[in-house]
Amino acid sequence: MWQEYLLFLLRTVTIVAAIGLVIGLVAGVIGRAQKKPDKGHIVVENLGELVRKRREKVQEALLADRKAVRRWRKQRKAEEKAERRRKDAEQPERRVWVIDFKGDIQASEVRSLSESVTAVLGAARAGDTVLLRLESPGGTVPGYGLAASQLQRLRDGGLTLWACVDKVAASGGYMMACVADRIHAAPFAIVGSIGVVAQIPNVHRLLRKHDIGVEMHTAGEYKRTLTVLGENTKAGREKFREHLEGTHQLFKQHVAAARPALDIDSVADGDHWYGHQAIEKGLVDELTTSDDVLLKLCTDHQVLRVSYEVPKTLSRRLSLSVVNLLELAFDRVLERIQPLR
Repeated sequence: MWQEYLLFLLRTVTIVAAIGLVIGLVAGVIGRAQKKPDKGHIVVENLGELVRKRREKVQEALLADRKAVRRWRKQRKAEEKAERRRKDAEQPERRVWVIDFKGDIQASEVRSLSESVTAVLGAARAGDTVLLRLESPGGTVPGYGLAASQLQRLRDGGLTLWACVDKVAASGGYMMACVADRIHAAPFAIVGSIGVVAQIPNVHRLLRKHDIGVEMHTAGEYKRTLTVLGENTKAGREKFREHLEGTHQLFKQHVAAARPALDIDSVADGDHWYGHQAIEKGLVDELTTSDDVLLKLCTDHQVLRVSYEVPKTLSRRLSLSVVNLLELAFDRVLERIQPLR
């Protein structure tokens, strides 16, 4: 029985790998042929209107028949017309601008974040709020340092900034979150990890075992501290650790300046916490999800989601198709194995 599943798995992987190879070759040729980078564009979505339509859809489903639906729609239109007149006579409706950021190690979405922030600053009014839906386990210092600086632009522009963490905002992710005036986190969202880590492989002993030498020449005592191929020295290791400690101090200063009430020394040991623990330590301000925050805001605010989208090139679409094929193949394998559990 297991031999059949193994054979099926090998066949599936072989077929998918062959298809992926062909698609990869075609995507590579097309990618090299495309010399001009694709230009992105700003997309604005009215989340408040989307929530309203969903509520109305549910309400209609609860009504008895079509006549009741028509009567309800007629009544609803009259109410909406009266509501618009009331709002026109009052002060302009307050706005909430929603920006999403899902970070990887390189914080590669920072360009999209920058474009979205620029768009919001160009259209926002005094008193507007920006809601950042953030998800990131952290990554490189330059990438997340730049991302945090983009969020600081909103604060410097006089806007209120809220951060919502549903899953994780750790290390560089928390570096971004703490820029906000207020941090909302789900009870089991991971936050914190105010620390710095770096690791470098070294194969010097392996090369020496096979009588392979490596030469490295530098101008400047600390141009290179640790190396992958050469022999690392005690002085190089100490300098490398000094750089790490200096980066950690800058991280601590950044968090302490953003959240002055926080006991930074008690939370800056690199550890992380779940939301219900983090609120006790002062790392977050409220336990809630981004969905709940948005639903409340939609009652008396115009809620607009702003994003910067770059059209997917043909090579990118082909690459995504390979991923989808792999996911489908492994799903098929799991379906075949499932009855044995």
